[in-house]
Amino acid sequence: MDSNELKNLANKLRYMALEAIFCAGSGHPGGALSSADLITYLYFKEMRVDTQNPHDPDRDRFVFSKGHACPILYAALAEKGFFPKDELKKLRHIDSFLQGHPDLKHTPGIDMSTGSLGQGISAACGIAMAGKKQHKNYRVYTIVGDGEIQEGQFWEALNFAHKYELANLMIILDYNGLQIDGTNEEVMNIDHLKERFSSFGLNTLEIDGHNFAEIEQAFRQAKNCKDRATIVIAHTVKGKGVSFMENQVGWHGKAPTQDELNRAKAELEVA
Repeated sequence: MDSNELKNLANKLRYMALEAIFCAGSGHPGGALSSADLITYLYFKEMRVDTQNPHDPDRDRFVFSKGHACPILYAALAEKGFFPKDELKKLRHIDSFLQGHPDLKHTPGIDMSTGSLGQGISAACGIAMAGKKQHKNYRVYTIVGDGEIQEGQFWEALNFAHKYELANLMIILDYNGLQIDGTNEEVMNIDHLKERFSSFGLNTLEIDGHNFAEIEQAFRQAKNCKDRATIVIAHTVKGKGVSFMENQVGWHGKAPTQDELNRAKAELEVA
């Protein structure tokens, strides 16, 4: 897929995620929309996954550490064919396998249950370590949130990734600048990230997380780095693609109304 096709698909996934949240009456649209382009590239350009063989031991793995943003992941899995798209409308319903956070045991295509922030990256490190020990050629990808990296466990995981030279691990920071209580600076400042990550001995890259050419280049550079884990600071916009949601902390965790969903659909130019 070229950049235009990926962009159109990402907007389609954005709408599918918003519709799921609308049907649930609750959810986290802001962070789901900021991750949409990264998720789209992962599942429709980069990762080796097979809907007919979802437990293939040689598949690439993905851990969505910021698990509350899972509607965008569910949209990608449904579009990919892991389960019917109609299941998205059952998000958070009592009889649904689509919970408010990713569930390894019940949801097709999920590689790790996540939700307690700071822990997903540790799981990704463990999966990458297992692959290295077993001489497997699969790659492990994880997306973490910027509010999430205020957790101490995140930095412990970076130490682990460096010590064991997990070159098969790619960490992507969805750096949208907002978290549930306000801006990152207001809650706990996390500036000078490129210098901090580099000081941990990681292959550190910085990109526009909505530019598919830059995303592609980052993935290429990560693959070419054979002696260390890669971390990518992906600058994104919370609520990306929907004007009244963009950079609005209030859209961290609430469902759109029918009118707002219709407006979003029009802005995303989804048929």
